[in-house]
Amino acid sequence: VNNAGILRDKTFAKMEDADWDLVYRVHVEGAYKVTHAAWPYLREQNYGRVIFTSSTSGIYGNFGQSNYAMAKLGLYGLTRTLALEGRKNGIFVNAIAPTGGTRMTEGLIPANVFELLKPELVSPLVVYLGSERCQESGSLFEVGGGWIGKVRWERSLGACFDPQAGFSPEEVAGQWHNIGNFDDAAHPADNIEALKEMMANLQNYVK
Repeated sequence: VNNAGILRDKTFAKMEDADWDLVYRVHVEGAYKVTHAAWPYLREQNYGRVIFTSSTSGIYGNFGQSNYAMAKLGLYGLTRTLALEGRKNGIFVNAIAPTGGTRMTEGLIPANVFELLKPELVSPLVVYLGSERCQESGSLFEVGGGWIGKVRWERSLGACFDPQAGFSPEEVAGQWHNIGNFDDAAHPADNIEALKEMMANLQNYVK
């Protein structure tokens, strides 16, 4: 369970290299080094469970937390990739985005709410994800206050243009509604599924 964390909150305009680098080193590099050291042993035994701690700040963004948001969403990218690489060796990898009353969030959350955000309300999900019973991998879960929800990517079906003739910024603007229309949205599970709409468009022009 990769759970090391630190905050150095500043608006991007006031961000200093030291604040950016420290948050990256603790969250991303720390998780990388711990997991990379354990990975050969998990592969050798053909079994493993890895959990990364992401954040809603990474999923949705949060004012004054560009460094933290960068690191936390980066950990989900690592989760997705290691889930693919580890599956053949029985290594399942997931991420959680917890909301909890901890030393890191104390003072940021009203006291009466803070009391109800006990870390103990996150632990059951972590224990389950770390168990043999759990067959989930590559997923992200928000958790806190007695609630758990699974997060997934959603993408519009988009708009198609002629890849041979090219298209202009004005044509992009003209299709802006379709580009952002989430009716019948797709939920790609991997890079292959993510290419489906683009490849379908190319097939209309391949000779």
